[in-house]
Amino acid sequence: MKAIVYEVYGSPDVLQVKDIQKPVVGDDDVLVRVRAAALNPLDWHFMRGEPYLMRLMTGLLKPKTNCLGADLAGQVEAVGKNVTRFGPGDDVFADIADGPWGSLAEYVCVSDDWLEPKPTNLTFEQAAAVPLAASTALQGLRDVGRIEAGQRVLIIGASGGVGTFALQLAKWFGAEVTGVCSTRNLDLVRSLGADHVIDYTREDFARGVQRYDLIFQLAGTRSASDCRRALTPRGTLVLSSGDGGGHWLGPLFRLVRALALSPFVGQKLVTFVTKKNRSDLLTMKGLIEAGDVTPVIDRQYTLSEVPEAMRYLEEGHARGKVVITWESTDHT
Repeated sequence: MKAIVYEVYGSPDVLQVKDIQKPVVGDDDVLVRVRAAALNPLDWHFMRGEPYLMRLMTGLLKPKTNCLGADLAGQVEAVGKNVTRFGPGDDVFADIADGPWGSLAEYVCVSDDWLEPKPTNLTFEQAAAVPLAASTALQGLRDVGRIEAGQRVLIIGASGGVGTFALQLAKWFGAEVTGVCSTRNLDLVRSLGADHVIDYTREDFARGVQRYDLIFQLAGTRSASDCRRALTPRGTLVLSSGDGGGHWLGPLFRLVRALALSPFVGQKLVTFVTKKNRSDLLTMKGLIEAGDVTPVIDRQYTLSEVPEAMRYLEEGHARGKVVITWESTDHT
């Protein structure tokens, strides 16, 4: 089967389409024919091995794992003898970031515990855009930010992969939502339900008069001190931006400084790592099928165009998700 592989760290030029062995189904596994996959910033961090500190886990001189891709949607090809939840032909979607890693391939073999039925009202491409980004948005707002109805919520990076989900979820939770984005994305953010929008190229949210109960930072390199100016005295800042910070530590120093400051101020400054959770995937499936949340896709690329797709993602200007499909498509 064909898959995207990389043997060394580097630019998107290190990514190649190669023929590799098709996975063998274990007793508790499901073999999925991948119909679409989605890219995440995590993919290009792994590809480049940056920040360099992460190489302590991923491999010092070369990657321990040479496949990329966490999100997928596809059809069950075969199941192990102990699998009862799925059968051949079932449409499924999943986040496999903690598992075999490698949704940028024609087939992937995963535990049936990681799969859920694809939302019935989504295409494979739309479904592939959901798992990791939507789970990040849900956990950041609900579990870490403790969002409540009636709160004023500011989402920095509202037009991005996680941001488009976070904006819709915050509205579903009953918050008054302000989205921060660039000029070209104002209409998109409004169309997703934002009550207010801030064009960061023209206005600095930290210097405005509005104060927010919850700020979800999904983009940019603004410090916790800058964000605190826009928080209420007991407000919460959730930091999830992986932007900036240089090759060695990336955003780690900025995040650690925020956590160190938190005990000494009235506001709550927190960061988190998304945890794979089947119940969260089911929650998102229900919201999507009810019409409360809709995935946003910016561009679609084919498997052979993954290097080009990764370059576009690295630029940091994607509106919603970048999706890889096995069908020929026009992404201009």
